[in-house]
Amino acid sequence: MKPLVYRKAKRPRQRPVVRHRLHIAKGDMVQVISGEEKGKRGRVKRVLPRSGRLEVEGINIVTKHQKPTGSAPGEIIRREGAIHHSKVMLIDPKTGEPTRIRRQKDADGTLERIAVRSGQSIPRNR
Repeated sequence: MKPLVYRKAKRPRQRPVVRHRLHIAKGDMVQVISGEEKGKRGRVKRVLPRSGRLEVEGINIVTKHQKPTGSAPGEIIRREGAIHHSKVMLIDPKTGEPTRIRRQKDADGTLERIAVRSGQSIPRNR
């Protein structure tokens, strides 16, 4: 009979955190280019660089059933769900159409975003 051998359990190793380099920042005006909400526009409320997703005002509305706590009653909350960054395009400030962006260094060394469609700079709304 084979002797019983206790082996050390293999524990899952933590993966290194991958942060996606996004072309969109909080406060930008974007248009959805694919999916159920295609064609809708909105302002970016939150950017999640770890998952490469973002929350846009009025896009991908989800309902959440909130359980009652000691002080607050139970309710159904409607809020924006996150969508993938590849499903949206920035709005060109000059033409108002969706555009790709190019990055260019300024004289002082900071990166600025340039709209490919019109060549105009897209300011960061901080």
